[in-house]
Amino acid sequence: MKATRDQALCGLKEIPEESLIVNPDNNGIKDVVVWVKEGRGTKLPKDKGGPKTIVLANDACRFQPHVVLAMTGDTIKVTNPDKVTHNAKFNGFKLNINPSIPPGAEIDVKVEDEEPSVIGVECNIHPWMQARVLLVGHRFSAASDADGVLEITGLPVGEELEFQANHQTGTFANEIMIDGKKSSWKRNRFKVEIKAGVNDLGTIEVPAGEFSK
Repeated sequence: MKATRDQALCGLKEIPEESLIVNPDNNGIKDVVVWVKEGRGTKLPKDKGGPKTIVLANDACRFQPHVVLAMTGDTIKVTNPDKVTHNAKFNGFKLNINPSIPPGAEIDVKVEDEEPSVIGVECNIHPWMQARVLLVGHRFSAASDADGVLEITGLPVGEELEFQANHQTGTFANEIMIDGKKSSWKRNRFKVEIKAGVNDLGTIEVPAGEFSK
């Protein structure tokens, strides 16, 4: 991507396109976010680790990391090690703020409420800068790595849980393949009865046409 503002700084390094990252070696899709969708009767273990502070940096004219997973009670520390001013516009229903962050400054964003889905964060000064943030009431979430693999641990055995999947540019609601068999996740949701040991969903393939980029 090409920097269109503050090119003396933002143009020094290549800016990667992060809205859809596909591994050329195995076609794995990075930054697919999956989390337990809590509903009536959902029983999840309580978090024992306490609140966390998660850094979202405006670094080299991009948000790093591109995806943040946070729980209510956590703090998202938005930093700016760059030598230009950035802003961080959180586009949530409840978390809807747009603080300006001067060079070398940082702000703490307290996560007080859940959001129904992943929300976007953008810098209006540098419009190519985007991040994605999940705000839920538990730790049972994950984002796929560079190989397209994700893992959620500590799920309660014996419970049937509903999961939500999200990707910035794609959908899983129309047609997917699970271990070579056609399927679909209506409303991008699926259910799993959690058994002891590893609960492997298998290899999930999504047609390229289900992504907008």
